[in-house]
Amino acid sequence: MPAIAVEDVRRAAAAIRGQVLRTPFLAAPRLSELTGATVAVKYENMQATGAFKERGALNRLLALSPEERARGVVAMSAGNHAQAVAYHAGRLGIPSTIVMPEGTPLVKAENTRGHGAEVVLRGATLADSEEVARRLSAERGLTLVHPYDDPLVMAGQGTIALEMLEEDPELDDILVPIGGGGLISGVAVAASAVRPDIRIIGVEAALYPSCANAIRGEDAPVGGATLAEGIAVKNVGRLTLPIIRALVAEIVLVDEPAIERAVNAYATFCRAMAEGAGAAGLAAMLARPDLFRGRRVGLVLCGGNIDARLLASVMVRELEREDRIASFRITSPDRPGLLGEIATRLGALGANILEVSHGRLFLDVPAKGVSVDVTIETRSREHTAAIFEALTGGGLNPRRIGPAGLSETNF
Repeated sequence: MPAIAVEDVRRAAAAIRGQVLRTPFLAAPRLSELTGATVAVKYENMQATGAFKERGALNRLLALSPEERARGVVAMSAGNHAQAVAYHAGRLGIPSTIVMPEGTPLVKAENTRGHGAEVVLRGATLADSEEVARRLSAERGLTLVHPYDDPLVMAGQGTIALEMLEEDPELDDILVPIGGGGLISGVAVAASAVRPDIRIIGVEAALYPSCANAIRGEDAPVGGATLAEGIAVKNVGRLTLPIIRALVAEIVLVDEPAIERAVNAYATFCRAMAEGAGAAGLAAMLARPDLFRGRRVGLVLCGGNIDARLLASVMVRELEREDRIASFRITSPDRPGLLGEIATRLGALGANILEVSHGRLFLDVPAKGVSVDVTIETRSREHTAAIFEALTGGGLNPRRIGPAGLSETNF
């Protein structure tokens, strides 16, 4: 028997109603243009703690007996689940202890403390933290609130699908990021009961194909630095895996450039902050447009807790991928007014100069020469190409500077 049924999800919806935000589910015309599908986005990044985790955490907390509430709860998490448990436990007057890996960013630990939780930093990995959490549960009589392998948590997350299908009963697909599987198992149970013909597509970071490995009987490597750390899980849940196996049509693996592109697309086209895991569904559409073209697709933007500096870096990197930011070197005899001439030409061509470096000591530059490294911002890849062509035609002969250094060609 599956761990949950649609009746569990409906009970969860009634229990948490009014205590978590019924987030907007809105059409995304720019994403539709980008992907060739009809796209709508469920903005779970608008929850009080910035992620969908509140639904399952609250549903679990509301099921505690008075004695369990008095003793308190314990959870292990490196981020969103920690804040969700701490926030709702604090609101309900339930003592909470959150075990986090020792390498957890300080801001996440402080945010969790800010909700009133006792934060215990133990273990190098989340698996290590889980061992500590289970030990504390046994020693102190605390109730463990698991981030995904708990029927009440799974049912709480499934309420997202009920809301999406109430607002758009004609959806063809729902795309759901997969970490431990709590979100997708809840969504799959609810959506399949309401619309048996709907297609549930799971998405994993290519560096963490844990669920795909389990479903396909493969042994692809798991691990590495990913932007989607919220779904960087090495082991899928014991309760969630059978539901995924039965109800999820396909699992798409997305690489880091696709995740970065999706984070940037949310920021640029939807004016929405998406963490890497939150953008994974859109990344799948960008990576595999053939799967979704012409279909009606619901995306779950499951979290928006991304560091502002990281978001800025992702957006700049995307401009570089699109050749809207470009760097080049001009080597020329050293003469008065050269820098002004370059700046004047770039201004006339409509380029915005971001950075200039003026060097005379490179050994590949003649003794009476000078090199000028320039980084510019342009309107498009075509505009960048036109600028390089104009500079070359004007005798300046720029050489592109890419990730691997100087290019052998002008552009």
